[in-house]
Amino acid sequence: MRRFLPALIFVCALLWAASSWRPPRAAANDFDLVTVGKIPVLVGGRIKPLDTVARNSLLIIHGKQTAQGAKGEPLSARRWLADTLFNAPVADQDPVFVIQNADVLGLFGWEQSDRKYFCFAELMPFLRQIDEQGALSEKLQSVERTAYQNAVLNLRNAMVLDQRLKNSVQPEDARSFTRELEAFEGGLPAAGKAARQRETGKSFDQTKLNDTAGLIALYQKLSEMAYILAVPPGSAQNSEWHSVGDSLLGSIPTDEIHPVVRMYARMGDAYRAGDHVAFNQHVDLLSNWMAQHQPTAVKRASFEFLFNQVDPFTHSMVLYVLAFLLACGSWLAWSRTLNRSAFYLLLLALAIHTFGLVSRMYLQERPPVTNLYSSAIFIGWGAVIVALILERIFRDGIGAACAGAIGFITLIIAHHLAGSGDTLEMLQAVLDTNIWLATHVVAITTGYSAMFLAGMLAIIYVIRGVFTRSLNKKTADSLTRMTYGVVCFATFFSFVGTVLGGIWADQSWGRFWGWDPKENGAVLIVLWCAVILHARWGGYIRQRGLMIMVIFGNVITSFSWFGVNMLGVGLHSYGFMQKAFPWLCGFILSQLALMAVAAVPLERWRSFQTTAESSRLRAGRPAMKFTPPRLAVETIPD
Repeated sequence: MRRFLPALIFVCALLWAASSWRPPRAAANDFDLVTVGKIPVLVGGRIKPLDTVARNSLLIIHGKQTAQGAKGEPLSARRWLADTLFNAPVADQDPVFVIQNADVLGLFGWEQSDRKYFCFAELMPFLRQIDEQGALSEKLQSVERTAYQNAVLNLRNAMVLDQRLKNSVQPEDARSFTRELEAFEGGLPAAGKAARQRETGKSFDQTKLNDTAGLIALYQKLSEMAYILAVPPGSAQNSEWHSVGDSLLGSIPTDEIHPVVRMYARMGDAYRAGDHVAFNQHVDLLSNWMAQHQPTAVKRASFEFLFNQVDPFTHSMVLYVLAFLLACGSWLAWSRTLNRSAFYLLLLALAIHTFGLVSRMYLQERPPVTNLYSSAIFIGWGAVIVALILERIFRDGIGAACAGAIGFITLIIAHHLAGSGDTLEMLQAVLDTNIWLATHVVAITTGYSAMFLAGMLAIIYVIRGVFTRSLNKKTADSLTRMTYGVVCFATFFSFVGTVLGGIWADQSWGRFWGWDPKENGAVLIVLWCAVILHARWGGYIRQRGLMIMVIFGNVITSFSWFGVNMLGVGLHSYGFMQKAFPWLCGFILSQLALMAVAAVPLERWRSFQTTAESSRLRAGRPAMKFTPPRLAVETIPD
């Protein structure tokens, strides 16, 4: 049975991961929101499916991609977006806005309680106060805002996004948008004739002109507020997507409304009426029209819908945790069986991780690293590959444990970095060059991967040596060789990445080096790697000294990766995130604490004590008085 356990675990994990590929289906007597989710639109300069718009928008507003409705029922992102687009009064009752700051609640005269989610209808009387306070907070730099100012600004931005969504495909107070469009289209010729008569001084019908002018003013507001550009190009000559409001205003000269606008109007009318049959018919018509006129956009949107459904990074995260636990368990019992199980799970997790990474490259049409989120994805991916190579060479479970731990931690970091919404957003102007994204950024983040992997190996050395009795000479030597090799690997890629960054800076800004904080962070990694290697070559440090220096490499690498962005200065400060600052400080303190633990005298290391006690017992000496023998010092060098 034990022989087949690795295969059994792998098959179960594979079936679990494969279950997410099963396409979702709408209920027979319900609105087909699955097909709606695949419809392509243009948001933020990128074509994406409405499913992505729903997930990202709800994440920004609510902090999660799922919510609860007014009656406590589960509310998916697609259902919430359908209510917001087509039935605003219902969406206004859903408690999706997050307020946890006591001062913000005090602004409304409310007392703080366990409740933290509120609906738009409750906040509507305070729109003016929220807008004024948010505008004042927006004028301040991120580092200057208080917790209250950040909270009220986030609330204001969430409510603005909600209102823009409500006015994206129809006016939020529309009752029968289809009839309104018919009246608008029917009145255009008469209004145009009346306008021309007025210009020539002839008598004209003021009523017809006023009716159409009122609708034009309404659609002008719709054009200004729209968040989604839902109307695709109408011809090969016009390649731009438009909002519904822009499309309606553009139809005035031709007296012809775009068919997509009509389809959205009929969908909205059917949705408000609760007629799922009519709604699904119009959804199918819109989907077929898009497939015929925008096949490329539909193809990409459908793939992104699948990507959202599969959620590869969450599945990888779970598998990395299981592999880490199995690898650690292999040091206690069933060494070969659990080690093989962990290795197979890591291969599966890496395959899913790779699918997610390649999918993002396809959707964004860019190299793998374009922002902090993608850097976390790539750093974890690179570290897992190197760790698996080490595991394949040494076969002691250490590489597998490192792969599982780093893979999980980096994906957790990426998960929290995704809180701002779309992780496939348009690039900063300075990053808009594929050749340097594919060389400098990939090389430098590969160096980050190697440094964190070396740091993880050093942490395992210290923890096993200080707190367990499992760090024997063979394990210590194996960890040392792995750590030393990974540091050499990190030195090479960090150096190459830094030089390539200088060349990029010379082409973009006209100077190779400008002592920018990000540049300083990169060169610090190179210098610290060089110090480690020279100290090892010169005999100034042995095993324990190497591990302490490598752990401090985690501090330097984290500062280069995140810390320099939080300084708020320099050409690379566009990645500032205030929420990440305490986590960075906590990580740095944890690494300093591990260095302090590693620096305690060797006689206090449990693995060292085991060797020392064994030596004394063999020599027939009492165990009460401790004198470090020569054998122990050679077993675990200082």
